[in-house]
Amino acid sequence: MRPRSLALASALAVLPLTVVSLGVSTAQAAPTPNATARVALPQTVTPAVAHSNKKGDVPAEQQISVAVSLKLHNTAELDRFLHALATPGTAEYGHYLTPEQFGAKFGATQADVDQVRAFLTAQGLKVGSVSANRQVIDATGSADQVAKAFGTHESTYTDPQQAGATFFANDSAATVPAALAGVVEGVDGLNNRTVRTTRIAKPGASTPHATPSGFGPAQYDGAYNLNKVGADGTGTTVALWEFDGYKSTNLSTYDSQFGLSGPAISTVSVDGANYDSKPGEGQGEVELDSEIVRGVAPKATQLIYEAPNSDQGEIDMAAKIVADNRVSVISISWGSCEPDTTASSMTAVNNSFKQAAAQGISIFSASGDDGSKDCTRSTSGASVTAVDFPASSPYNTGVGGTNLKVSGNAYSSESAWSTAGGGVSTQYAKPSWQTGTGVSGTMRTVPDVSSNADPASGFAIYTQGTSSAGWQVYGGTSAAAPLWSGYAALFNQKAKAAAQPVLGEANPKLYSLANSSSYGSVFHDVTTGRNQDFPTKAGYDQVTGWGTPVADALTTALLGGTTPPPSGNCTAAQLIGNAGFETGSAAPWTTSSGVVDNSASEAAHGGSWKAWMDGYGSAHSDSVSQTVSIPAGCKATFSFWMHIDTAETGSTAYDKLTVQAGSTTLATYSNVNAATGYVQKSFDLSAFAGQSVTLKFTGTEDSSLQTSFVIDDTALNVS
Repeated sequence: MRPRSLALASALAVLPLTVVSLGVSTAQAAPTPNATARVALPQTVTPAVAHSNKKGDVPAEQQISVAVSLKLHNTAELDRFLHALATPGTAEYGHYLTPEQFGAKFGATQADVDQVRAFLTAQGLKVGSVSANRQVIDATGSADQVAKAFGTHESTYTDPQQAGATFFANDSAATVPAALAGVVEGVDGLNNRTVRTTRIAKPGASTPHATPSGFGPAQYDGAYNLNKVGADGTGTTVALWEFDGYKSTNLSTYDSQFGLSGPAISTVSVDGANYDSKPGEGQGEVELDSEIVRGVAPKATQLIYEAPNSDQGEIDMAAKIVADNRVSVISISWGSCEPDTTASSMTAVNNSFKQAAAQGISIFSASGDDGSKDCTRSTSGASVTAVDFPASSPYNTGVGGTNLKVSGNAYSSESAWSTAGGGVSTQYAKPSWQTGTGVSGTMRTVPDVSSNADPASGFAIYTQGTSSAGWQVYGGTSAAAPLWSGYAALFNQKAKAAAQPVLGEANPKLYSLANSSSYGSVFHDVTTGRNQDFPTKAGYDQVTGWGTPVADALTTALLGGTTPPPSGNCTAAQLIGNAGFETGSAAPWTTSSGVVDNSASEAAHGGSWKAWMDGYGSAHSDSVSQTVSIPAGCKATFSFWMHIDTAETGSTAYDKLTVQAGSTTLATYSNVNAATGYVQKSFDLSAFAGQSVTLKFTGTEDSSLQTSFVIDDTALNVS
């Protein structure tokens, strides 16, 4: 795995063999399964074995550490509970569990733990720690003991696709006695292939600068209205998920430069890891994460969890964070592509993520820096379309990347970063909350949201260079994830002040708002740019998700809830006058000259007349608007049929159509959305019940190549 941080370039290095010597002194004994029947644990072999070259046995006496993950109980009830927990109006909404309550309802029992401990001890393994949430049991033993315990064999391999990188792995799936099949979820640590090494490259000649360049807190807080939320993170705690360390003096320099102050940052060691006395190549990643969170939520407490760089380290870190229950937000900037990750380790980590959701902990994960080809710098290579874990976990909010432009400290515009991670998971089915314009298929798609990540619009970070510390410019979705994590800390402070629940699992709430009339006011919908396989588009896309935050409006909407307005005495009706423009004149619409049209050049959807905006091939702007009063207590749905044709080519949005309800932007379309025939669009305007609202279409065309925006058969139906 690698961190999702990117400077202006990145380099590929060979994964080291950190545990095994290739000098085999004594071969392992062949595995001799116990006389009792055994059951295979699926997905416990690293995918790298399939295309690597076996070199020999791991020495029989070589010590190997494993993590045995235990199954959760009552999983159907857990799924129901997590859905209700995030759904306004249910009895469980916002009523989060403590770790003890989660363990009692859904965790492995003490009897389960004792049964597995007894088995491991009987196999000669030394049982180490048991996670406080009873989800993971760590044990160590020789390669020979491990092979016998789990009915497999440990071999050394070289990976020809990774410049001959050497690793050890089990040749076949691990097995356990049938009596443990209902208890044990998986066994990890049987390979050391999927390590989380850092490949951070510094911009230019990698020489740190004496003064900062790139975005500082004033720019990114101002652009996303984070400075208008009315919070600073006081009373909240954020966990940073790390496999390396940091220098506190570097973090202090960042604070001093930008006039920030807040609680001292502290390290939480996992499995004895603490890199702070001598940070490695991932130091820049850790300091980037911490500095961005500090820039957004300066008064939030930061706990930097540091774990060994292994499957077992990641599993143990996930279990420890949720068992500790000291944080309300987790920020993750490390990941690996799904096809190159041992599936059993993903399952073990995801079980802890389920516990995080139950306890009200939000998780924001970087979606990756290799676009839709997330395996580019790992085993499967750049030909494979894949997404990143843990961003693909349904209990994580995957954060994609953009290129942000500002005017002073204010938002100007945004486009997709061309190598922002995104696509379709092969591991997880599409969650019930993942719906809306642009969402399709049966599998989980990534990302969910986004923020600035392009190194060309990067962040000023104070960190270690090749020889000394200094200012550098970093980008990557590793900057986007902590920005959203900092926002969650701001929100949780506001929620507490309003006696409301913390954000918790964010996606159900974010998707609910994205599918409401509030969408255009709470997100910047990014509709230009693409990664390798997916274009941006109005609404959701697999590059930028729903877009970037308008933090103050998003906070207000989240605190206001998403419950539909109360029912009233509402008579069903269609409220728009001259809805299909068939009178041949505009009224009661207000339009620019020549918009209502019946020419054959652009066919109507129904009848003969329609509203045809632009299409001149020169700088031009047209508009169509009508003010409608929506009765109180009504459910209201605004719909229209739209056709776009264009002479433009490529994926750049030159000509645009904006659809508004009052000051709320419902959607933005462009020449990129051109297609044959008409498509229908609809929006929930129930939030405007009891008000008069102006519905407006505005088409803007640049100085060359025509784009025609044609609207017909509008409706505002209330019931």
